[in-house]
Amino acid sequence: MDDLDRMRELKQQGFFCSQILMTLGLELQGKENPDLVRAMNGLAGGLGFTGETCGALTGGACLLGVYAGKGQPDEEEDLKLNFMIEDLVKWFKAGYGQEYGGIRCEEILGGKMQFQATRCPTMVAGTLQKVKELLVENGFELAGSDYND
Repeated sequence: MDDLDRMRELKQQGFFCSQILMTLGLELQGKENPDLVRAMNGLAGGLGFTGETCGALTGGACLLGVYAGKGQPDEEEDLKLNFMIEDLVKWFKAGYGQEYGGIRCEEILGGKMQFQATRCPTMVAGTLQKVKELLVENGFELAGSDYND
């Protein structure tokens, strides 16, 4: 099953952009983490359906954190993390932000929920691809979560 088919399946199961991104990222690593996916629900609809920052963007930043963030007391955050997030935000703003008039759900959808069915899947797929590219460019193995110096 390719990423788009899996995204559709997750959407049909009731998951939102941020949750779909995280689920796909965890699956790349051969992992499941329902608590983390559940926490990602707070980013859905632009931070709890308030129309703020798009869940595809915030979910992508969180997915980068899964690979490069600090998760245990004896770990260190990879110094590349914030640079990767900055690159992701710049890319998102230059593409989707320009095209749709901003990076907030409210701006992207323009108050028209019918756009959700077309714009959101495109942005989730694009963001997942960009996150993968950033990780590979910065020396991370997509299939593993080993810390890279």
